Amino acid sequence: MAAAEGAGLALLHSHPMGRSWQGMSPDDINAEQGNAGAVFGVTNRPFIGLTLAGNGAWSARSWERVAPRKYERKWCATVRVVGERMKVHYFDHLAPPPRQTAEQVRTISAWGDECQADLARLRVGLIGAGSVGGVIAEALARTGFEDVLALDFDIIEEHNLDRLQYATRADIGRPKVEVLAEHLTARATASPFSVETLQAAIYEEEGFRSALDCDVLLSCVDRPWGRYVQNLIAYAHLIPVFDGGIAVRTNRSRKLVAADWRAHTATPTRPCLQCLGQYDPADVQLERQGFLDDPAYISGLPKDHPLRTRENVFGFAMACGSNQFLQMLAYNLAPLDLSNSGAQLYHFVGSTLDTSPLKLCKPTCAFPGMIALGDDCGVIAIGDAPPARLRAETTESAATRIDTRPWWLVALLRLIGK
Repeated sequence: MAAAEGAGLALLHSHPMGRSWQGMSPDDINAEQGNAGAVFGVTNRPFIGLTLAGNGAWSARSWERVAPRKYERKWCATVRVVGERMKVHYFDHLAPPPRQTAEQVRTISAWGDECQADLARLRVGLIGAGSVGGVIAEALARTGFEDVLALDFDIIEEHNLDRLQYATRADIGRPKVEVLAEHLTARATASPFSVETLQAAIYEEEGFRSALDCDVLLSCVDRPWGRYVQNLIAYAHLIPVFDGGIAVRTNRSRKLVAADWRAHTATPTRPCLQCLGQYDPADVQLERQGFLDDPAYISGLPKDHPLRTRENVFGFAMACGSNQFLQMLAYNLAPLDLSNSGAQLYHFVGSTLDTSPLKLCKPTCAFPGMIALGDDCGVIAIGDAPPARLRAETTESAATRIDTRPWWLVALLRLIGK
């Protein structure tokens, strides 16, 4: 049946008396190891073993082929369960509980040791290191998260400084993720603390694969392709995505008439980013073809088109980032079993908050049909590096060459016109 479906196989055990991550008895080992060869031969996939303890805790391992007719057990570090809320079960030997620090006393007093241990061990992917991403990153570091991936292809420019709370004038021309990592390392309350940086877009091969190694993703991008890729990850790979966005409108007199920001969670049992209207599938294709990096094309769009309304201020970014972070906390902590904050839309002009009713995707949406299919979903979402990144790398490289030359050589070259 698995071969006919193009699927793998998992063997599920139950240990009713268990209360945490479970080990294996000789019978358990024989049952799994004895079938691993047959499973691999038919499905060409590792055999997965899962054990459910009496308190609902999962443990897992895979049996991988290491030699002809030889299969070895490889323990998983975590089992991530998603749905109405998220619960991650940890193998303490591979993912040890965090060491509480004096800086975290007030944070832990809000929700207790167990919740803090569950939160802190999440591997968090921060997709975008702009104004909203910087606010969320600060919250992650100060709350005690231990393991962060910062993904962004861009460099810091002068016009970013009114919104990047982690950057200064001295950082102009440097990669955003590099400067952000330095900032977070100096402010993190977790010990140890790790921030991995990757100067890439999530729709590049390296960025996409790095995101798949995370437990949750915080989406801080403003382009349709990046959101489309994260939408796919939320459903096909079961990695919850906490997304948001800001829209600002002014009138002909350049007076503020509207400033709205959203925050929502994309995961099975919730509407996806496409159904929430966070991107247009047609715009994804336009970006893949390079039109959204063509100034002539962008200038031809209506002035109020979402791809042209790029206005923003730090106060709006701070509020949007806060709402996204709270969506992530609610989904994981589920206080009083309330994990769903709904799709939130805040209107700065008028000071009102709209919360959409809980609903699923539209009947025509394809993403619910991709749940848990992973790479077998049949969708190729990745592509080439964005032109903006290539320009940034060229600019950074040129700046580095100039900065490293002796002053007298620079002066001489200028004197002779080279």
